[in-house]
Amino acid sequence: MRVLVVEDDRRMAGLLVRGFVAENFAVDVEYNGSDGLWRATEHAYDVIVLDVMLPRLNGYRVCARLRAAGVWTPILMLTAKDGELDETEGLDTGADDYLTKPFSYQVLVARLRALVRRGGTARPAVLRAGDLELDPAARTCRRGQEVIALTAKEFAVLEYLLRRQDLVVTKSEIVAGVWDEAREPDPNLVEVYISTLRRKIDAPFHRHTITTVRGVGYRIDNHQGGST
Repeated sequence: MRVLVVEDDRRMAGLLVRGFVAENFAVDVEYNGSDGLWRATEHAYDVIVLDVMLPRLNGYRVCARLRAAGVWTPILMLTAKDGELDETEGLDTGADDYLTKPFSYQVLVARLRALVRRGGTARPAVLRAGDLELDPAARTCRRGQEVIALTAKEFAVLEYLLRRQDLVVTKSEIVAGVWDEAREPDPNLVEVYISTLRRKIDAPFHRHTITTVRGVGYRIDNHQGGST
């Protein structure tokens, strides 16, 4: 079993590494969210042990970005926090299991083995608004039968909006959901991406999918995507 451990507590990380090596696991370790995200996207693992309270990029955001990038490696989240809302947030971002510190090492190993046997998170459903379709797993966008080429960031912005259909989202919320904390741009840059998306997914098809809610943000209505 090849395991990635992303844990900023070096004592805890060391204990996990020594324990996993004793189990004959191959182990890599990172100590902050940004480096953990990079390693998880650049290398293949059987399972990821991901702490929640990480510097530079917290575990929730690491998990969400991995799923948005099409990385479906099973993820077990570790946290010192305790409560149903924390667990729900972890699972909602795409984690497969959740363990609260302090925990039994034997239980951790058993859960990791179970995750590997079960496989990764199920492929997400295709997101739709009218005849606009976005496939997060295949990383494709199409309007009807016509494929639309999007950059990685355009794709991420559109996916963020489609996952929140009928809700108004602010520029700051889009920035927080799409960009890394260490590289967060001026929220006004969101306007540039919205404009580009409209030129690609709407203008050629005479559609009006993304609505501007003046003074608040943007919204995709569930019924939108048809002719205006």
